[in-house]
Amino acid sequence: MKRFYIHTMGCKANQFESSIIEENLISNGFTKVNSVEDADYYILNSCTVTHKSDNEALYLLRAAKHKNPHITTILTGCLAQIEKDALLKNDFVDYVIGNDEKLNLHDILISDKTNHCLASDIMQISKFHKVVLIDTTKTRASLKIQDGCDNRCAYCIIPFARGKSRSADIQFILEQINNFISHDFKEIVFTGIHIGLWGRENGLTLLDLLKEVEEKTTIQRYRLGSLNPLEITDELLEFLSKSEKFCPHFHLSLQSACNKTLKSMNRFYTVEKYLTQIDKINEMFDRPFLGSDIITGFAGESEEDFEITRQNLEKSGLSQIHTFPYSIRQGTVGASLPEQVDDKEKERRASVVKEISARKLEEFINKNIGVEHEALIEKHPDKKSGLLKGVTKNYLTVLINSKNENLLNTLAKVKITKYQDGKIYSELV
Repeated sequence: MKRFYIHTMGCKANQFESSIIEENLISNGFTKVNSVEDADYYILNSCTVTHKSDNEALYLLRAAKHKNPHITTILTGCLAQIEKDALLKNDFVDYVIGNDEKLNLHDILISDKTNHCLASDIMQISKFHKVVLIDTTKTRASLKIQDGCDNRCAYCIIPFARGKSRSADIQFILEQINNFISHDFKEIVFTGIHIGLWGRENGLTLLDLLKEVEEKTTIQRYRLGSLNPLEITDELLEFLSKSEKFCPHFHLSLQSACNKTLKSMNRFYTVEKYLTQIDKINEMFDRPFLGSDIITGFAGESEEDFEITRQNLEKSGLSQIHTFPYSIRQGTVGASLPEQVDDKEKERRASVVKEISARKLEEFINKNIGVEHEALIEKHPDKKSGLLKGVTKNYLTVLINSKNENLLNTLAKVKITKYQDGKIYSELV
């Protein structure tokens, strides 16, 4: 019996791919265990967005060898793709597996290849690696429809870790949605590295895909991953605003709220453009959830620049802001720019944005108190209270005053009643 322990860092695409790795290993006779000490293999699906994530990955691998000296350590994901052979110089790293190869990890381990660094040139890969996961323990299904990124933002190493944008074909996507429906899933979450680029290499757009999804499947709800503001066209918004299936939950990849900083980042839109866009979304949809990403302390961002960002974020119609300090990534334009910001100052600015985010999220939740929503009831009740737990179309996780297990994995009408101690309470309507 071969036992494995898997740890995942980073984005939803990584989480999805780890589930694929796990499922394939189990179907090939491996057993998943819950501790490093009990495992024969330690698999780390890494992220390389920041130096912090790189350091954390190496720490986890070193710690795994310390806890279990006989374990075989396997580093995969974006850090593995970027660093490749250099990582094998560490005596606590046994295998380095690239982003495309990791989806065949079970074959690599079964064949026991002597080459312990398997990471092809990701920039030469043009075909989407079709992967399917039916995880019946989950309430909402994730469907990866795209990989890679063609943008060259000055701060970002991900295009070099994920390669060129490549898309799943429409027929494959429709087949998988129908497969999910046959397993009683009510909601699909479309994931990828840059889903707004879906279909571009074939002259198609994300809107073309969504029209096909609505016309040719009976899925009851679908949700989109992160979108660049440039990809949210008026035509797309008009279509989504009339849809009964679309969950009004937008995550906008903004990165800054200062035009000077956006230009330095190679982001080809203005703050005015996306603030207007946010206002338009808030007008066209009923209480849409609007999340965003903001990087603080990018090279050359002065105190005045950050103050512009702060003011624009304060007045924006965002619901929540995910923020992190800028991390220099070698090989990107940002790494060579002068006027790098002090790390402590980056952290200070991030804490300011986090405070804004906390206020905006509370304001958004309060706008939903007394309002009726359709909630997808999770398959597993809340552990502490035993109450039903659900996710509204606009991405609020609510506790429901019921323990009726017949409602699990159904769509139910609820009214939000209060927000207390970080939890949102509701009642069945």
